[in-house]
Amino acid sequence: MDYISHSDADRSVMLEAIGLPSVEELVNRVIPEQYRLDSALKLPEGASECALVEEFKLFAGDNVPAGEKLCFLGGGAYDHYIPAAIEHIISRSEFCTAYTPYQAEVSQGTLQTIYEFQTMVCRLTGMEASNASHYDGASALAEGVLLAVRKTRRKVVVLPAGLNPDYRRVVETYCAPTGIDIRRLDGQDGRIDLNELEEQCRGAGAVVVQHPNFYGLIEPVRKAARVAHDAGALVVSSTYPTTLSLLEPPGEWGADIATAEGQPFGVPLSLGGPYVGLFAVRKELVRMMPGRLVARTKDTKGQDGYVLTLQTREQHIRREKATSNICTNQALVALSALVYLSLMGGDGLRRAALNSYRGAHYLAGRLSGIPGCRLRWNGGFWSEFVLELPGPAAEIRNRLLEHGIFAGPELSRWEPGLDNCLLVAVTERRTRDDLDRFYSVLNQVVSGALTH
Repeated sequence: MDYISHSDADRSVMLEAIGLPSVEELVNRVIPEQYRLDSALKLPEGASECALVEEFKLFAGDNVPAGEKLCFLGGGAYDHYIPAAIEHIISRSEFCTAYTPYQAEVSQGTLQTIYEFQTMVCRLTGMEASNASHYDGASALAEGVLLAVRKTRRKVVVLPAGLNPDYRRVVETYCAPTGIDIRRLDGQDGRIDLNELEEQCRGAGAVVVQHPNFYGLIEPVRKAARVAHDAGALVVSSTYPTTLSLLEPPGEWGADIATAEGQPFGVPLSLGGPYVGLFAVRKELVRMMPGRLVARTKDTKGQDGYVLTLQTREQHIRREKATSNICTNQALVALSALVYLSLMGGDGLRRAALNSYRGAHYLAGRLSGIPGCRLRWNGGFWSEFVLELPGPAAEIRNRLLEHGIFAGPELSRWEPGLDNCLLVAVTERRTRDDLDRFYSVLNQVVSGALTH
């Protein structure tokens, strides 16, 4: 407890209030035993700056940028093309040095970009109000679940089997200290089973629908939303945002709260972040929305001005009335998404989505023709699909990597019953030659014709 300005008396009062005998006991309650260190750190002797730089270069050499190989990675982060103008624009000092608009009246430029970002999110999702962003798609979804629970006053959440496993863990983490009960749908053929949903919805306050789901499959969203609403629950959607240029948006098929990961909109893969979470709601939920909301108004001279209209975090209002503990929004990353959408326009975004869709279906058709390979589930999918292989997916994936192909994650990382399955994603960056090369290499690996 060094560097914390509490006296022994202060700590005693706090420990008594929470009913624990010592700080050590508090740590033991919070940090699982397997993560606690019970011995001194084994650190090497100090080194010079020059030696450290060389050592870190060796570590960095283990990272292989996605752009150096054929990339079919997905599962929430995608290798979309990023227009060169984006980096130039967001690197301007006005943007890259701005933090957060505490003094909104002197942050008009930042507020305007957030306002325009919110407008585009609303247009994409078919919703009536959007906030200034969240940390990522997972935290946006978790905040959406908490909003739905607050509104319905029902501490039960239904999560589908097709939800991104990492998103599921974040939702579970957010819900654990609040006493929220989580029910999981087993699903059928990789999708939501409506009969099971109807049964699990009883008494639920929130139903999560990922569309397309983690496996790339198209869900029966309209019917699922109807079942949820009939049971008195709110629907929280999680969406691959590129698909919104072609698929029916959440606001039209019945979602009450729409969330998404904005990484496909001009944000690099970057080893997993920073990303930007999109969050939008129907108008009647706007006062319960977490985060912050920028609006446009008129000043005393009749000129347009931008203001922070809604700020629900504990720094701005009484802590007990806060709906979120988010301390900032991802303004610079949100600006990347805004610039991307402005450059692409509706037609460009549709072309990118359509090319991804067509490429995925072409590749799926070819790969499923390889002896021993097949699509795990039949039915509609978007630009991702689950390929079942004749052997362990991790082993085949590593063989593909040796020949310059990132084939996508093996699903056994999350689902033990899917040991032979790869999740394959196709974006508009993959050409017909790229797809044919994937087919050729995988065919040879599976048949044993391709040696190390």
